[in-house]
Amino acid sequence: MSVKIPLFKIYWDKLDIENVANSLASGLNWAIGENVGLFENKIKRYVGTNCATVFNSGTSALHSALLAYGIGQGDEVIVPSFTFVATANAPLFVGAKPVFADVEEETFGLDPEDVMERITTHTKAIIPVHYGGCPCRIRELKEIAQDNGLVLIEDAAESFGAKIEESRVGTFGDSAMFSFCQNKIITTGDGGAVTTDSEQVRDKLELIRSHGQTKKPLGPEQNYGSDYVTLGYNFRMSNIVAALGMTQLDKADAIIGMRQKNAHYLTSKLKRNDGEVVTPTSPSGYYPVYQMYTIRHPARDQLMSHLFDRGIITKVYFPPVHQSFFFRQVLKCSSRLPVTEELATHVLTLPLWPHMKEEEMNYVVDEICSFRT
Repeated sequence: MSVKIPLFKIYWDKLDIENVANSLASGLNWAIGENVGLFENKIKRYVGTNCATVFNSGTSALHSALLAYGIGQGDEVIVPSFTFVATANAPLFVGAKPVFADVEEETFGLDPEDVMERITTHTKAIIPVHYGGCPCRIRELKEIAQDNGLVLIEDAAESFGAKIEESRVGTFGDSAMFSFCQNKIITTGDGGAVTTDSEQVRDKLELIRSHGQTKKPLGPEQNYGSDYVTLGYNFRMSNIVAALGMTQLDKADAIIGMRQKNAHYLTSKLKRNDGEVVTPTSPSGYYPVYQMYTIRHPARDQLMSHLFDRGIITKVYFPPVHQSFFFRQVLKCSSRLPVTEELATHVLTLPLWPHMKEEEMNYVVDEICSFRT
């Protein structure tokens, strides 16, 4: 089988290459330099928060956010199972317990009613996921968090630029995490960020990502202008990577527009030609960015095989985390999440990228419509 239609292609232009080349050609500060701060300023202005802190991955960003809020041993953090495993692993990194809640079928995000059922006296935070570029029911979850005194950290790894009415994801929670991994809306190869309105949280994040190093003089006897004041990690984003992020972010709205156009094209074609495919939907006033284009089909596995034989790469996002070997066999997780488990047997993510051609999308649609069980 030769690949005719890959799952995704990265969108880039000569400005990306030029900015990275300029960073390299400087011969200075490849690891830490001014591009990091410039990229952070662009992110916070775009998202609409007071602060942004970048990291070497979205996972590092989420890990650091939990540390910044003091989440630790004995605490519980409510998460979905219908997500990338990092969402559930992050509480474990800090000694807390991930508690799985079910999702609802429209946005594939946490079901607020089920979240309410999972809150205990040990619950300290909720990490909802904006699945595949579509905002979850974050306004309802924000109200639950506020009513119960819980920290709300948006896992917006897949949803950079998505909006509910005029508010972008990343502005609803106490903080939010974004990922810039290769297949995301904008990419730095790998990388992540935390946005927040809290300067106190931002200051903690900066310590955590760089070995607990402060660059603020601690007193007149300090001649070096910095010291190590807490335990931290090497979670920094390099200056070279930040250079790429800056030019990628300049294209964010154009990239999102292309993704939305292509997603709407796929939906119109599939609705017209195949009655068994359930195409993505979102509530009124929601503006998804389609980082993934996920359909549902009753014969998903057979359809996936059919498309693979014709050179079309698809993927299941996501097998439920609570059913993985580690959570089931090692951590002895016994959660029952009926909606998550049902969705996971039917979802299939189709190829979609910003500069995908109509003939490529037509080929995918035609092969789906030719499928027979």
